[in-house]
Amino acid sequence: MHPLLATKGRIALYLLVWLPLGALLGYLLAMQGKLTWTEGASLALPLTLFYSFVCLAPWYVCRVLPLGFTQIPKLLGNHIAAAIVAGLLWILVANLLAIGLGRYFAQLSERFRQHLPLLFGIGVLLYLLSVALHYALLLDVSSKEAETRAQESRTLAREAELKALKAQINPHFLFNSLHSISALATVDGVRARDMCIKLSDFLRSTLSLGEKNSISLREELALAKAYLDVEQVRFGSRLRIELETDADCEACRVPPLFLQPLVENAVKHGIAGLVDGGTIRMQAHCREGWLRVPVENEFDREVPAARRGGLGLQNVRNRLRALYENQARLDTTVTQNVFVVEVELPCFWEESFQRLDTLLDELKTREKT
Repeated sequence: MHPLLATKGRIALYLLVWLPLGALLGYLLAMQGKLTWTEGASLALPLTLFYSFVCLAPWYVCRVLPLGFTQIPKLLGNHIAAAIVAGLLWILVANLLAIGLGRYFAQLSERFRQHLPLLFGIGVLLYLLSVALHYALLLDVSSKEAETRAQESRTLAREAELKALKAQINPHFLFNSLHSISALATVDGVRARDMCIKLSDFLRSTLSLGEKNSISLREELALAKAYLDVEQVRFGSRLRIELETDADCEACRVPPLFLQPLVENAVKHGIAGLVDGGTIRMQAHCREGWLRVPVENEFDREVPAARRGGLGLQNVRNRLRALYENQARLDTTVTQNVFVVEVELPCFWEESFQRLDTLLDELKTREKT
């Protein structure tokens, strides 16, 4: 369907644009001296209304014959031929209309015949002008469609990257946990069994996430705490946990399991290397629409810096980039014997992420169809 015919408002606006052309045509017919103002208006307005719909036809021709330098002769030939046919059709309808109006205006048909060449020329020019306008409209529509497709492609690519990165989390964590259980089983079978139970509880919690793109910070903190409960079975009193959050931050929507690699890194590269253990501190603060989550842990300065951080931190950094582009960041700092990882991201509320989920669902449906 022609885009101008999509709604009644567009049709009305299109016809309104043609009214001045009808008035101008009536003026030209009256200026020839053979027609009165009333006769010129009676002919011009119906003709203009009829021709306004004839000039919608180039839309379909322009779509079949897109602009191209190598096609200029073909384009000119087709559109000039169509313009001549449209002009002939217009003067035919004009002649029939003049005959019909002859009952109200004496000898109108005879007096109007001398205007037919002028009317034919105007019809050809108006048709060719409409061709040019339709090509401009097609270019605008094509650019918008290309922008929409590009945006959909970027969203689908971002979603695919997020899925790939999210798929790395559980296998990576599970491998480390099973390795810890294996090491603990040779020392204390009861604690190893307790760790298996807590691990199964943690995995059950992560499975409940399903295909969610976001969860509340409250849920994410509970998952991080569940992971630390697993590790605390192994480390006992050597692992101490401090949690400080602003109450108004807990409703912020965050990517699932973005904290788990951070606390896993803190345990593996920090607490595990300390004879007396240490403290992991997690905080969450909201300021002016931004959520800041620093995770601190003590570490042994004798351990080379290259060993602290790795796949876990890089995974989180990639996920944040894929989801938030340049709006989120992950920074690491070292102060004396304290290693700090700070994540800063926009604090979106549930409604914002619901719109994102809806967009992703729509893109999935289009991809399947």
